[in-house]
Amino acid sequence: MKSNVGGIDRILRIAIGLVLIALAATGTVGWWGWLGLVPLATGALGWCPPYALFGFSTCAVKSKA
Repeated sequence: MKSNVGGIDRILRIAIGLVLIALAATGTVGWWGWLGLVPLATGALGWCPPYALFGFSTCAVKSKA
């Protein structure tokens, strides 16, 4: 798995995932808040399956020089 989730994207995914999970755990939102596990996992791993499927990446391009 080649990393396809960049720095800011990873931070946002982790933050959104944690907020959704916290809201679900406290009963503020319904069961759908547990879907925050998805952005949390993709942010933690640095790899997003839909990004890979569509050939998209938010990682910085490294020069070969």
